[in-house]
Amino acid sequence: MTSQLPVDDRLASPDADRWRDPGLRPAERADALIPLMSLEEKAAQLVGLWVGADASGEGVAPHQTELVEHIPPWPEAIRYGLGQLTRPFGTAPVDPVLGARSLAASQAQIVAASRFGIPAQVHEECLTGFAAWRATVYPAPLSWGAAFDPELVAEMAGRIGRSLRAAGVHQGLAPVLDVTRDYRWGRTEETIGEDPYLVGTTGAAYVRGLERAGVVATLKHFAGYSASRGGRNLAPVPMGRRELADVILPPFEMALRLGGARSVMHSYAEIDGVPVAADEELLTRVLREQWGFTGILVADYFAVRFLQTLHGVAADAGEAARLALRAGIDVELPTVDAYGPPLVAAVRSGAVDEALVDRAVRRVLIQKIELGLLDDGWQELPADVEELRLDDDASREVALRLARHSVVLLRNRDGLLPLAADQRVALVGPLADDPMAMLGCYSFPLHVGPQYPKHETGVEIPSLREALHRLHPRLTHVPGATITGDDSAGIAAAVAAASDADVCVLAVGDRAGLFGRGTSGEGCDAVDLRLPGVQAELVRAVLATGTPVVLVVLSGRPYALGAAVDDAAAIVQAFFPGQLGGQALAEVLTGEVNPSGRLPVSVPRHTGGLPGTYLSPALGRRTQVSSVDPTPAYPFGHGLSYTTFDWTDATATAGPADPTAEPGGANGAGGAAGEPAGWAVDGEVTVGVTVRNTGSRAGADVVQLYLHDPVAQTTRPVVRLVGYARVPLEAGAAARVTFVVPADVTSFTGLHGRRIVEPGEVQLRLGRSSDEIATTLPLRLVGDEREVGHHRQLVSRVRVEPAAVPAPRSRQ
Repeated sequence: MTSQLPVDDRLASPDADRWRDPGLRPAERADALIPLMSLEEKAAQLVGLWVGADASGEGVAPHQTELVEHIPPWPEAIRYGLGQLTRPFGTAPVDPVLGARSLAASQAQIVAASRFGIPAQVHEECLTGFAAWRATVYPAPLSWGAAFDPELVAEMAGRIGRSLRAAGVHQGLAPVLDVTRDYRWGRTEETIGEDPYLVGTTGAAYVRGLERAGVVATLKHFAGYSASRGGRNLAPVPMGRRELADVILPPFEMALRLGGARSVMHSYAEIDGVPVAADEELLTRVLREQWGFTGILVADYFAVRFLQTLHGVAADAGEAARLALRAGIDVELPTVDAYGPPLVAAVRSGAVDEALVDRAVRRVLIQKIELGLLDDGWQELPADVEELRLDDDASREVALRLARHSVVLLRNRDGLLPLAADQRVALVGPLADDPMAMLGCYSFPLHVGPQYPKHETGVEIPSLREALHRLHPRLTHVPGATITGDDSAGIAAAVAAASDADVCVLAVGDRAGLFGRGTSGEGCDAVDLRLPGVQAELVRAVLATGTPVVLVVLSGRPYALGAAVDDAAAIVQAFFPGQLGGQALAEVLTGEVNPSGRLPVSVPRHTGGLPGTYLSPALGRRTQVSSVDPTPAYPFGHGLSYTTFDWTDATATAGPADPTAEPGGANGAGGAAGEPAGWAVDGEVTVGVTVRNTGSRAGADVVQLYLHDPVAQTTRPVVRLVGYARVPLEAGAAARVTFVVPADVTSFTGLHGRRIVEPGEVQLRLGRSSDEIATTLPLRLVGDEREVGHHRQLVSRVRVEPAAVPAPRSRQ
């Protein structure tokens, strides 16, 4: 693609303005522009620049960081153009309107400084909402998983995307699609859960919402990041290619195919000794050649230089740039470094083929053209910028609804919850009156706010105490302890308060932060799963009072709760439920809201015996050959309600559903008596069940469909999720839930490294959790072993329809 003509001669040719023609396809416009560009101009499109918006509204300034040796001054940095602007809103508190004006002023300077007038693509963090001052803070991703409600996640992402676009941002660095493998990892709070199907379907919904709003969604971290040894951030990943293919990669496939994501961020991980940033097999052959991804691949922050400084596979920045470009990384983030002067020098010396630069810049330009950045009508400043509000009533309503759906009731002995209006309640614990207990580490107040302690938070975040007092005034409050530290002096006061109350609500858990400034979050890994500080001691002391205890856990990971599992009267789990999480928790505790969340991660019984999730083969569970019992206290998918549900008329029939058929039959299988029904290896099976609310109040149940493969050519998880449906029902109402399950979802990586659908007997199990199975439906996959690839069917189709109320049958 590099022309042999001098640049000035190319600009004088009749076709020099062809790249401006909006009638051409984006690829044609990019191909017309690249030969006109100098090496420096092309390299400039492959880097970001970390900036912070000026509170005056007049521009941005480069963000200095110790991880980069030299950041050029602004005029020098934009001399040849600029690929991306990094987090102009997410670096310091700035009024949104003034921030948008500063960004627009910077874009005007970028356009004016370079020959081709190409604006920068602007990206921001958006995992729990637009990571900007005064922007709505939504629940953290573990809460998305707990809600089992992809459509609500898509609605949230749509609101996030519209706020980003209104501020002049083009790309969001979310969602995180890492599948939880070790709860000790600090970034567990950023994951959606421990099951790839739940992660993939929920993550794809987030992508749909963001992309439909016109914002480029960025999938991260591709791949393997969450499987680090010991749960330590950036530690080596001891993982085989089969686990990578069957557990880690499917969510990314779903988000690309079902969500339409246009960007991917690679992970910091090294897998079996190969850093992902230099892994051509994963980033090019799998992602692009096998999966057909055509968007841009961006570097995680500083990761190109890390090939030299941390991994030791490059001698200098130029070699690091060569390895990353060859692997397939198009854009270096967050700021110009290895892809700047070191890359230009390496190309000029012949160490790096300029064709690699052209390949990357072509992808960058195509995406900018698709975003309209190279069109004559593009404007730096949104027309309605004065109306820009990042935290409005509609956004808060969605945040509250998602928080409500995500609260998980783990235990409710003798129906202690909801709290009675006349009960005297003692609210104790270090999380009871801490607004920050509601937020994840990538929320603006915790990600950036600690650097500006004199600046107000920007959004209202009621604590649990504030929210509960509004609904239950008979409340006394004693902290009892801090989140971290070894000071137990306050426990006696907490014990006294609990002893004088009818019920004690004890709030424990995490404080999110970064790199050791919290107990959860990036760089805040845990040695084990004990509650931080003296919180476990506080729990034991309060339980010993004999007062009924409601244990509320606000955390970014599941914790082993010790005696509380058996001795607490009730246990409620929330995973950083966002700025209105305190209200959602108070509503659940008082019965204003019926809890409907389900665990996206198992809650362990013991602090050791790690790592382990529910996705284990038989020998990964309790056995007679090991003294360690990994059985969780509460399994994946578990969650209780204040009402009761009855499931009846479970059926499984080969082929798509017949809407006129009546439920019934011997498991509805349709085979000979006692024989499993046939299921073609390239076909579908339809599973149905009727769910009835048998209680006295409205509620939502979550029907979960699991696959059990008893005999396979490689060991398989005892069960794994292949479908689910959230079913809201009024008291006495019923619904028919139907899953159309393609045989493709039974596929796995076989002995020879190929993904196959293997014939043989399997079971589809309808469960209230991964451990509580209501109905088992035996089936037989029939036909020859079948190889499937990226274009296989990835999910089961689900339909929920009103049903006639069946004869009552109580659930025990």
